[in-house]
Amino acid sequence: MHAQDMVVRRINNLCRQKGISYYTLSGQSEVPMTTLMHILDKSTVNPGILTIGKLCGGFGITLMDFFDSPEFENIERFDM
Repeated sequence: MHAQDMVVRRINNLCRQKGISYYTLSGQSEVPMTTLMHILDKSTVNPGILTIGKLCGGFGITLMDFFDSPEFENIERFDM
């Protein structure tokens, strides 16, 4: 699974767990809806850490919480 897929899966799982819509997440995180949708439809290949951090704020979690999840268990490293 690609990192992009893992990020999308994590966002979807958190929305489900927290019972919030993409629209609500966009508002709470101050990430524009278009940016969020580009991440989710994978037209944004590499969302920046600042954007992921803002989404975490919308979820009420830390970056550590975001990446410390089963979706990311098998990541060893990414080659640039």
